[in-house]
Amino acid sequence: MRISRHYTQALAKVVIWVAAFSTLAVMFWILYQVLREGLPLLHPDFFFQSPRQMGRAGGIFSTIVGTIALTVVALVIATPLGVGTAIFLREYTRESRISRVIRFGTDCLAGVPSIIFGLFGFVFFVIFLRMGWSILSGGLTLATMILPTIICTAEEAVKSVPYTYREVSFALGGTRWQTIRKMVLPNAIPGILTGVLLGVGRSVGETAAVILTAGSSFITPDSLFSPIRTMAVHFYILAREGISMEMAYATGAALILFILAINTVANWLMYRYIHRG
Repeated sequence: MRISRHYTQALAKVVIWVAAFSTLAVMFWILYQVLREGLPLLHPDFFFQSPRQMGRAGGIFSTIVGTIALTVVALVIATPLGVGTAIFLREYTRESRISRVIRFGTDCLAGVPSIIFGLFGFVFFVIFLRMGWSILSGGLTLATMILPTIICTAEEAVKSVPYTYREVSFALGGTRWQTIRKMVLPNAIPGILTGVLLGVGRSVGETAAVILTAGSSFITPDSLFSPIRTMAVHFYILAREGISMEMAYATGAALILFILAINTVANWLMYRYIHRG
């Protein structure tokens, strides 16, 4: 018996809508559970005091500083490398053995588990280069983790810029670098920023690689060679070791609000940039 195409179209539409709403339902359920337990515990002292008694008391100030410092170091290292690689692949080389090797290496890096990056960072940065458990060791390790994401998103952003923009620039006597700097990059900024935001999300939420390279210190860092504890690591240790589930939920709620604030500000800046252009 042949099924009507209108019936299959309606069935496919129902399945797609169910899948979409199921994804949203799972996300909102997780957020509801964490925020319901954690939000009532959030107060100003929680954000401006460092942890005490192994995290049972005090706040999360040192972990906030550590999270921001580690993320900034990772982005400062990974963003120029990722965007530069994307520009090279799209603007300075044709499809060749070199470009295929770079893309293959990028795909391989994207599939490596975070614990492997952590072991690499521990052996190379912490021990071999003698950086110790520090912000710099953790930042370099996280930079290698988020590099494939930034490369892929930046390459797609550069690729999406119409080629006619380049032709006009070349016709007016612009060099390749002038064309990239004044025509390609300004139009690719929204896509590049998306990749950077994805990198921020992975950096902020990482635990295994951070524990192995940045340590787990409650002390507020004062240099790039200071060990730190990030909010995600603090949440993991509090919950995994059963130190204080109340503080764990509060830290989780603060982490969610932190990521939400970053994404809100970044989207607002992107909106202003697009409409200004």
